[in-house]
Amino acid sequence: MLTIAIASDFVCPWCFIGIARLNAATAMVRTQRPDFQFRPRWLPFFLNPDTPPEGEPYLPFLERKFGGRAKVEAIFERVRAAGRPYGIDYAFEKIRFRANTLKAHRLAAWAQARGDAQPLIERMFAGNFQRGEHLGDADTLVRIAGECGYDTATVAAFLASKDMEAEVREAAAGVMRQGINMVPTFIIGGKQTIVGAEDPAILADGIRKLLG
Repeated sequence: MLTIAIASDFVCPWCFIGIARLNAATAMVRTQRPDFQFRPRWLPFFLNPDTPPEGEPYLPFLERKFGGRAKVEAIFERVRAAGRPYGIDYAFEKIRFRANTLKAHRLAAWAQARGDAQPLIERMFAGNFQRGEHLGDADTLVRIAGECGYDTATVAAFLASKDMEAEVREAAAGVMRQGINMVPTFIIGGKQTIVGAEDPAILADGIRKLLG
């Protein structure tokens, strides 16, 4: 089974689009190869590793980074336009905090160790960008995990611990050591690397090359 590794961060709006485009790409591949299956492997990435544990105010951060409110709004509109064809309606106005995503990445790694983590991961992206949920808050993550069918008491105990923290940090460092400094980045079959939320046709072509 083909493995597709996806390096992403939950505060990256293009990563949300990248997942939707990957879903579209795999559907395109199945039109020719109905038996095509793949295994996603989610890799953590920290866009802003210096984010305080409690998070930081969202708009002020972006205004400092991009040079003012007008430039931020232009970026928002470009992202909204890119998301619409995939049914992603961004609600940037609901986001109060830019989250420290360590807990979210730990939860993703914990879920991935137990099976298919994609529903949870997509729900966390939607939570951040469509509902304004604070993904740095453990209680919020516990509730989201419960919505995805995980036992909330188990998730709460996990997030209250330091379990998998070192592993997630090392995995993120490993991504950087591979020279990946932009997300999303897709690594198809361990051989084909596609950087950015590319058009589904480009992703599909990369998959087909590995399938032969």
